[in-house]
Amino acid sequence: VTYAPIISSEKAYHEQLSVAEITSSCFEANNQMVKCDPRHGKYMACCMLYRGDVVPKDVNVAIAAIKTKRTIQFVDWCPTGFKVGINYQPPTVVPGGDLAQVQRAVCMLSNTTAIAEAW
Repeated sequence: VTYAPIISSEKAYHEQLSVAEITSSCFEANNQMVKCDPRHGKYMACCMLYRGDVVPKDVNVAIAAIKTKRTIQFVDWCPTGFKVGINYQPPTVVPGGDLAQVQRAVCMLSNTTAIAEAW
């Protein structure tokens, strides 16, 4: 499971991150909820749920960029493994909590062989 952006309210940016930026950050080790490096494994499937100011065109462009970079590897038998959902309601935060209010966010649930590092 991955969530992006993880930004504290004290260090919140004055500008919002783009759909492409939050999508690519889902594949970084520091955004994973389990301590494993996703670059050490192959993905079988990725399910991404976007919230907030997100349009399908931006999501398609962001996923196409991830696929063309070839830094994220997929298993041979499932090269297109993305499922996407969009909820146009902006993400909510806990009042007084640690996370900053943002216009858009993404939560990714993925199946990757890199999880073996955690066990």
